[in-house]
Amino acid sequence: MTDIFRITAKTYYGFEDILMKEVEELGGTNIKRLQRAVSYDGDQEILYKSNLHLRTALSILKPITTFKVKNVDQLYQQVKRIAWENYFDVDDTFAISAVTHGELFTHSKYAALKSKDAVVDRFKEKFNKRPDVNREDPDILINIRISEDYVTVSLDSSGQSLNIRGYRKEATRAPLSEVLAAGMIILSAWDKKKAFLDPMCGSGTIAIEAALMACRIAPGSFRNFQFESWHDFDEELWQKLRAEAEAQEIKHDGIIRAYDMDHRALEIAEENSIRAAVSKEIFFKQVVFKDATKDNKTYHIVTNPPYGNRLNPEADMDPFYDSMGTHLKHEFEGSDAWVISGNLPSLKRIGLKPSTKIKLFNGPTECRFNHYQLYRGSKKGVKPS
Repeated sequence: MTDIFRITAKTYYGFEDILMKEVEELGGTNIKRLQRAVSYDGDQEILYKSNLHLRTALSILKPITTFKVKNVDQLYQQVKRIAWENYFDVDDTFAISAVTHGELFTHSKYAALKSKDAVVDRFKEKFNKRPDVNREDPDILINIRISEDYVTVSLDSSGQSLNIRGYRKEATRAPLSEVLAAGMIILSAWDKKKAFLDPMCGSGTIAIEAALMACRIAPGSFRNFQFESWHDFDEELWQKLRAEAEAQEIKHDGIIRAYDMDHRALEIAEENSIRAAVSKEIFFKQVVFKDATKDNKTYHIVTNPPYGNRLNPEADMDPFYDSMGTHLKHEFEGSDAWVISGNLPSLKRIGLKPSTKIKLFNGPTECRFNHYQLYRGSKKGVKPS
């Protein structure tokens, strides 16, 4: 009988519900919504598939134990009691990441340090030898989550964050996370049939993620994962799942376009699309946004315009947002535009009433992801889409 265990998938604020749906479609059961995470039951196959297929997950954790503590000494003793020799050898390398919430542990780095000491001391007592720490490329990555006095110790099966797909070797300044881009597209409910456009594409992340979805290409196809270093790694199962993922890929017969005013940004975007195997699915063009037109089409627009506050704090972005709203309304009639921005005052200057407003975060920056239905004249008499 296949062993079933609890799995936790971490995500961004605002993506919990769409991640739950992804997990359900993948075959996870007993799914629970958490804060910036989803927990569910699955076996080794579900764990592997979670890393390979989930578009809105940041990391996939396999919890190995939970306990309560009252101080840092108890944390040390409890972590030391775990039979770490069952998970990795003394000659393997490891690293520990910690997240703390509450008043008991206020410094995550100190909690990680004490946990690291506990792991090392257990190996020293048992084998008279200590494993090395490797923060860059460890054989085992351990996650410690402390919420008030409740501690969860997990193995991170992903390694590098899943928003590092592997296709983006270069990026423009302040690039959008791949996971954030994918989640935005899912939230926008693109049907993969309507022509898709990012008129300010930067390094191309939004358009590339749209193409990956349209072509049913698994987002984890371009990288390796931490679980491939585990003692119980099943190479045969993993190769089977990768082959199944490749077999489900299709050619997209719709339109995906990506514009930008910066020639070098477009070069980077095209290079990234080649590595993502979707270069033939995306039409890139150097266009200043104010000159972009709909070319007798109606588009599903998803875009991340400049915020100004981070890239150039002195810049006045209000005129740009004023003109963006006017241009969208008059040049893209009949289209739907989804715009994310962390410049909330300037975003209001678009001058269009959003039918949907979603709170998201781009890194530490609080953003709004607004949906604008683009029509001629006033909204009165316009049927909701």
